[in-house]
Amino acid sequence: MPHDPVPGLLSRATELLESEFAALPAFAEPVNAAAMEKVLDTVAHRLADNYPYFHPLYAGQMLKPPHPVARAAYALAMTINPNNHSRDGGRASSAMEIEAVAGIAAMFGWTEFLGHLTSSGTLANLEALWVAGQLAQTGDLAKRIVGSQQAHFTHKRISSVLKLEYASVEADSRGRMCMEALESELRKGDVGAVVVTLGTTAIGAVDPLDQILALRQRYGFRIHVDAAYGGYFGLISGALDEPARKAFASIGQADSIVIDPHKHGLQPYGCGCVLFRDPAVGRFYKHDSPYTYFTSKQLHLGEISLECSRAGAAAVALWATQQLLPLVPEGEFARGLQQGRAAALDLDRRLRGDGRVQPFAAGPPELDIVVWKLKAETAERSSQRSREVFAACAARDLHLALVQLPLSWFAQPAAGAAGADAGLATCLRSVLMKPEHEAWLDRIWERFTAACAGTMGE
Repeated sequence: MPHDPVPGLLSRATELLESEFAALPAFAEPVNAAAMEKVLDTVAHRLADNYPYFHPLYAGQMLKPPHPVARAAYALAMTINPNNHSRDGGRASSAMEIEAVAGIAAMFGWTEFLGHLTSSGTLANLEALWVAGQLAQTGDLAKRIVGSQQAHFTHKRISSVLKLEYASVEADSRGRMCMEALESELRKGDVGAVVVTLGTTAIGAVDPLDQILALRQRYGFRIHVDAAYGGYFGLISGALDEPARKAFASIGQADSIVIDPHKHGLQPYGCGCVLFRDPAVGRFYKHDSPYTYFTSKQLHLGEISLECSRAGAAAVALWATQQLLPLVPEGEFARGLQQGRAAALDLDRRLRGDGRVQPFAAGPPELDIVVWKLKAETAERSSQRSREVFAACAARDLHLALVQLPLSWFAQPAAGAAGADAGLATCLRSVLMKPEHEAWLDRIWERFTAACAGTMGE
């Protein structure tokens, strides 16, 4: 593991925090240090039963280590353990949450909005679709929700929980929502909201939000943008290909946005965020809680959230990170996104020059997720090769991921191979979201090619 500056920084900050409460009478906290040490030793050994998510050789799932300042600020806040449901439970952390959320909203050009942190992207998306459903019930909008086949599976499940009808719209060969298929659904006249994904979980595809906005003018529906994974790429949209650039340029016109700071935002789990362009939707949250909202006339975050108790430490960690790494296009945070994307483009380029690989047919990745299929006579054999290479890479400390994708998304087999297969194949997938991945690409490639040689007999 790399050198960890957190313990030293945290020790000094803890002393400062304790000095702020030095006027209180001292009391003895029941602590058995010897017993705690024994338990923590066991915890450390148990935690070793994990993949090295923090290391550049981990390039599998969407797991990005929190920044040291986020870990330190989170641990420092846990000395107090604030609850951001009300100002009474988290005075400083509530103020920090409001400031941090405003910083996120500013990325999308919003200064007037309603928003707060959540414990996850799932909860954030639930709140957005809940509001969409409330509006559908009180206005002229219909209740049906539609989203791409490549939208996160939680949207269908959330809609079921909310008792809203949900329909999947076909995705095109780039994994983006198909506009012809969407308009076919809109013509039915019963669509109340469209879920637009800016950065799908499987391949990082970016739905054409600019085109969907044009359809909204004709058919009238809410647009919810699920940018849980991809939202921060708006800071480097100028470096993206034109379709993605246009989509991110349009995000401020959406009705609601979800972004997960615990993905690209360098935060510990769980830290999601939901934003609404119209602050008036706060009326749907209105409730009274005489035993929690009593010492402050300022906004209590529980008044605009479906969740009650929420970790104030998450807000403190996010605020601290944004103070150190402001969310600006040319800043250090944005450069980290650029480095991950550069690594993804580099890996994709190398894969396209490798005769063992069938690359994604439509072109390079839109964000920082790379997917590829291994050549074989059949889809079944290709899937088996992917699983074998996946295991061989892990044996070399390179951790990738597996994903099932349509065969039609990949180039046709070389001459002499069997005819085109239908259906799905298990493919290899890599999320190159750490800034260090750019510098480590040579070593990642060495391990991948060695794994291929060892399993594919070449």
